[in-house]
Formats: sequence, structure tokens, C-alpha cells
Amino acid sequence: MVGGSPPDTNYLFLGDYVDRGYYSVETVQLVTCLKIRYPTRVFMIRGNHESRQITQVYGFYDECLRKYGSATVWKLFTDLFDYLPLSAVVDHSIFCPHGGLSPSIDTLDHIRTLDRVQEIPHEGPMCDLFWSDPDDRSGWGISPRGAGYTFASDITEMFLEVNGLSMITRAHQLMMEGYNWTHGHRLVTVFSAPNYCYRCGNYGAIMEVEDDGKSKRFLQFDSAPKRGEDHLAKRAPDYFL
Repeated sequence: MVGGSPPDTNYLFLGDYVDRGYYSVETVQLVTCLKIRYPTRVFMIRGNHESRQITQVYGFYDECLRKYGSATVWKLFTDLFDYLPLSAVVDHSIFCPHGGLSPSIDTLDHIRTLDRVQEIPHEGPMCDLFWSDPDDRSGWGISPRGAGYTFASDITEMFLEVNGLSMITRAHQLMMEGYNWTHGHRLVTVFSAPNYCYRCGNYGAIMEVEDDGKSKRFLQFDSAPKRGEDHLAKRAPDYFL
């Protein structure tokens, strides 16, 4: 593993374990098994693709049918996804949602009151945590994704100050170098799927946080050698890019 093997290394995965290539089944099975084997060392939160509706459109459902001959595995995993946490906090300092912030959420306690055991709704605070994106404009904006919001550096600063946090680490967006700082180095996007859709040519990356909780570095990596399955390739929806 790029960052080291558990239990010697703690891992926090930021969601979207499926719909990222030909091996969604194997990927989500591996991460889940690591969580079961090392429950205090490996942590998972939910992404916007841990959803029944999204996985029926972007590949995971069809992959389960192709590999198992029925939808049973898909149903079991999507039932499991309902129980994944909505976000995480590292060292009482780094807020980690999959997507971003919400105008309906001012404090971490607001997140704790949400009923997470459900399909991801089309709107509202739970939806926003999975779908929102940082933006350069001020305040809140309408997201071009059709779900969630865009939020500017002033929103990030306010949320961090109110909750006594130092920064936000999130995923959700393709970054050609695997990661990207924004909002005055108070927010970083980490994207860990290299050569996304087998054609984007991007690096993947992970963020490594030292034991002091302050020192951070990024480990970049390229995609594994291609193993065929060209017959399964199809155009990547603009939604992803």
C-alpha cells in the first residue's frame, strides 16, 4: 500500500469506493475487509456514490450483475452504505466530509443529529455534505452538479472558526496532480483514483498526517498497468469531469 500497511498505518477513506473503474466490487470488498480486520485503525465515511440511485447509473450495479449473476451483492453493499458515517474529524483539527459544507450546518453537533441510515436525499444538509464543492466566489452558490452548493473561502473560514478546527480535507473532484489546495490553504481536495475513467491521465494522491497532527505531506501515485477489458469502456459522463 502506498502509505504503508495497517495496523502500522491508520487510514481514513473519504468515500466513492465504487463507480471508479472495472473493479468496484474488489475495491469495496477490500476496504470493508480492512475495516473489519482493523476496526480501530481503518475508517470509512460515505461518498455520494455510496447510493442506490447513483450506482445504478454509473456502473456498480451492472458490475455486480455481471460478476455474480444477480443484484444480491449490490443490495447488501448499498444497505451497508446507509450506515457509513457522514464525515470525520482527525485529531480534533481536520474536518473530513466527502464533498463539502452546507448552509444548513453550522456546527459539528448539527451533523451528529442527522439520521444517516437512509438513501442519500436529493436536497438538505445530508445531501450537501456529499455533493458540495469549494469555489472562488464569495458566499454560497448554486452547484452546477444539480445537488449541493458551492461555497467560498469566507464560508470555510467561518465554519472552521466556529468549530475550533484548522482545515478541511475532502475528495469528490478530479485533481490532475491528485490533490489541490484552495481557500488560503485552509481546504485541500484529495483525489485518489489515478488515470480516472482510464483516460484522464491524472495522478492519484493520499494525504499523510504525522503524529503531531500538524505536519502533512502528499504521496502521489500513477495508475496500475492496464489489464484489458476495453470492451467494457464507455464515455465518461460529463458529471464526473
